[in-house]
Amino acid sequence: MINNLDIYNNYYSWWKNIDKTILIFVISFFIAGLFFSLASTSLIASDRLNTNSYYFFIKHLIFILLGLSVMFLFSLIKEDFLIKISIILFIFSFLLLLAVPFIGAEVKGSKRWLDLPFLPRFQPIELIKPFYVVIIAILLNYKKYNLYFKYLLTLLLIVPIVLLLISQPDIGQSMLIIFTWLALIFVSGINLFIFFGLFAFFILILTYLVFFIEKFNYIKIRISSFFDSSSNNYSQAEKASEAIIDGGFFGKGIGEGTLNSKIPEAHTDFIISVISEEFGIIIILLLMLAFMFFSYNIFKKIRDSNDNIYKMILTGLISLLLMQAFVHVGVNLRVLPTTGMTLPYLSYGGSSIISISIISGIILNLTKRRVAD
Repeated sequence: MINNLDIYNNYYSWWKNIDKTILIFVISFFIAGLFFSLASTSLIASDRLNTNSYYFFIKHLIFILLGLSVMFLFSLIKEDFLIKISIILFIFSFLLLLAVPFIGAEVKGSKRWLDLPFLPRFQPIELIKPFYVVIIAILLNYKKYNLYFKYLLTLLLIVPIVLLLISQPDIGQSMLIIFTWLALIFVSGINLFIFFGLFAFFILILTYLVFFIEKFNYIKIRISSFFDSSSNNYSQAEKASEAIIDGGFFGKGIGEGTLNSKIPEAHTDFIISVISEEFGIIIILLLMLAFMFFSYNIFKKIRDSNDNIYKMILTGLISLLLMQAFVHVGVNLRVLPTTGMTLPYLSYGGSSIISISIISGIILNLTKRRVAD
């Protein structure tokens, strides 16, 4: 009886103190992603798999239910335990990333996934991202060391991650990791000359890799094709932007889109174009507006928080989400070269959904109302 009462009190305390506005936004985004998955993948399942037309939708539903459970767990645990478990899970996820070059599954020339009995077709970098932000925030707020020595420690942390990503190769996720790190050291109060020096250094390194290392010729081709729309190598992005134009303001109607049959994995990397073609640019504008309000609510919590570590973790996580969304939308609108970046909450994909769920759980945890406040 006492145990049941304790469980009830924990749930009641969670519901009483959770930021319900942020929670409603997160659940709404997941529901929207599920709906668009139903609309955009039923044709793919029928054509490719010759099976149940709800194959991808059912998988997406399972991922979201699992993700919501993970999100609830991370939002419920105590803050100090959250920090400790994040360190352990970061080490675990880094070991998984380390295993990719040796036992990873190769798909379309890239080795980014693990096929394990307990983690079928999982992308380790998606698991690393939320915990990597937590670790960086802890290091930057560690009291013992000089600030510039802490910058060095965080740099030493991201270098092996980026090197492993480059070996896959995955330049898109490498850039996401680097820019999130730059956002965190920027808000920590780094000298602007040093900050822009680091920024220029990473740009030079990435430029060298893309234009002088044969392994990354595919990125060079994408960039060249980005500036030459007549090139066949940029056909995917062209088809995506044409789908947005064809959809107009109000779309062709549910199930009437054709992009998902023209582009492989359109329901992941080009979900914005798929949605726009069927439902119109109006829906995209509403989704972007909702994402802005969601971000605004988190930034309000950052402003009001008195804990520097929590503020930095929240800043890193929302920067990660905003950067990923910006790249996805930019690629679909043809203002950025193709990178293969999913859209947070809305794109299909188990690894991405679990990662976003962990990020959402940490955000909900650190934005809760505290009795001490």
